[in-house]
Amino acid sequence: MEHVVVIGAGLGGLRTAEQLRAAGFEGRISMVGRERHVPYDRPPLSKHVLSGEWAEEKAHLSGPEELRALGVETYLGDPAVELTEGRVVLASGKVLTGDAVVVATGSDARRLPDQPAGVHSLRTLDDSLALRDALSGARSLLIVGAGFIGGEVATVALAKGLKVTVLEALPVPCVRAVGDQVGQLVGRLLSEGGCDLRLGVGLKGFVDEHTVELSTGEQITADVILVGVGARAVLDWVHLPGVDAANGLACDERGRVHGATRVWALGDAAAWDDEHRPGRLRTEHWTNATEQAAVVAKDILGLEGPPPALPYFWSDQFGLKIQGLGRLDLAERVVPVRGEGMSGGPVKGTVVAYLDAEDRLVGVVGFGAAKWIPRYRPLIAARAHIEDAVVA
Repeated sequence: MEHVVVIGAGLGGLRTAEQLRAAGFEGRISMVGRERHVPYDRPPLSKHVLSGEWAEEKAHLSGPEELRALGVETYLGDPAVELTEGRVVLASGKVLTGDAVVVATGSDARRLPDQPAGVHSLRTLDDSLALRDALSGARSLLIVGAGFIGGEVATVALAKGLKVTVLEALPVPCVRAVGDQVGQLVGRLLSEGGCDLRLGVGLKGFVDEHTVELSTGEQITADVILVGVGARAVLDWVHLPGVDAANGLACDERGRVHGATRVWALGDAAAWDDEHRPGRLRTEHWTNATEQAAVVAKDILGLEGPPPALPYFWSDQFGLKIQGLGRLDLAERVVPVRGEGMSGGPVKGTVVAYLDAEDRLVGVVGFGAAKWIPRYRPLIAARAHIEDAVVA
């Protein structure tokens, strides 16, 4: 291995380069980025950067000097437009050839049909700065989508004194992330936090960049509209015959792209073979990109990688932290193990256990229970029975 090309200058791409150097790789590393920015952290975009608490530079994960010290040659603002076996073509026409290619391009915010240009999305640093500017002179915000991004932006907007309306097509927020029962607690946070939360609402379309029409015919107008309905990996520039890129590049458990040679993928852009059941798993969480980068870097160099880590996510909303640990998608049922939120009491302090068909622990979600969540990690890893899943 003399040259590794990393496509993607975000968290996953940067961590891959760092892990390669830490493992002793002394060859060339080229990093390709669609954006002009140096690698930056995305979680603060909907929190500290959006609120104005942080300047944009504070979200940077690395700067030009650090990248040079790491021995990384960067091509920022010059995205990859074509990938074939070992050959990467950039928008500028530059061609990079590598002994290994790593795809770590993340994902793009999903847009709704006929979404006006003036309607905001939030995925990039520029998105965050544009939305921050828009909110500074606004009195009202309409959010389409009651996911974690919607909840975090609503938290910031309400703190600024805006009237916030949240529309969600499903009857419960965050069903895909945490399930129906726990999703109801997320809904309570939004409502109790001051949002006008409307569930099970169909969106007929946009009248203009300030007004939407619901399936009922009702129109809602706001100074600012944000669409937060998830993200998707954009991989139409990957031209590898026989490679499945329908929902992230299909990879084995080491990140090697099925059907390709010398190509790895990680983070939002990848769907790795699932060790727990048939099929593949595409995970959009921050920790996933970091952990997969370590696996990929070691595999490129022919070294044994770290053991699989438990998935983890978090979201900061209305003064508390929502945390999820483990494989929630493997659960057959949920039971509360701490707090009173599931029985109508305060949401804060609630911890919910996710159990498989044999009542073994596969995950937990906590609301403002940060001191408890890490204590469940060994129990989840051991698939402890619910009767034994007690922490003190």
